[in-house]
Amino acid sequence: MLKSCYKDIFEAGTDEAGRGCLAGPVTAAAIILPKGFKNPILNDSKQLSEIKREFLRPILEKASVTFGVCHVFEDEIDEINILNASILAMHRALKMMTQPPSFILVDGNRFKPYENIGHECIVKGDSKFMSIAAASVLAKTHRDAYMEKIHEEFPMYNWKQNKGYPTKEHREAIKLHGLTKYHRKSFRQLPEQLTLDI
Repeated sequence: MLKSCYKDIFEAGTDEAGRGCLAGPVTAAAIILPKGFKNPILNDSKQLSEIKREFLRPILEKASVTFGVCHVFEDEIDEINILNASILAMHRALKMMTQPPSFILVDGNRFKPYENIGHECIVKGDSKFMSIAAASVLAKTHRDAYMEKIHEEFPMYNWKQNKGYPTKEHREAIKLHGLTKYHRKSFRQLPEQLTLDI
């Protein structure tokens, strides 16, 4: 059972999607849910089917007090590393909200203070708190939509299916076609990438 609140009613939940991908942005969402919000389907986005996530997205966006979603793209990921890019995406998502939160719930164990607002890092928070679960759904659905869009440009990588994650099919396509402008150049794209042919 997800908890609706941690400290007060104007707390934001924040989470990211796409951290372990080879291509595409890391995407973060932040959301403040109204007091008493309940939804029997809502859970950690990884525990939900794509159909349920897509069903929830408009419900969460409409019901929210405010929300923000932000992509941080490949060049910036390569420049500052994926952890910093994930935190930056969360900060930017928080900044996009029309009302600042009085407290921030963060999924995971790493975060940097945001505008002197108190925060709590909660491991597996997306399976414990409604606001973090809602943020995980928004981050995942917005990122998936972006990956489906750029799939049209490079269909050979099948991003509409693998969403940029390091599947066997995705790695095989990289072997065959090389890297695109959407691939993260700082990531180890292929298992044998660091070996030398001698």
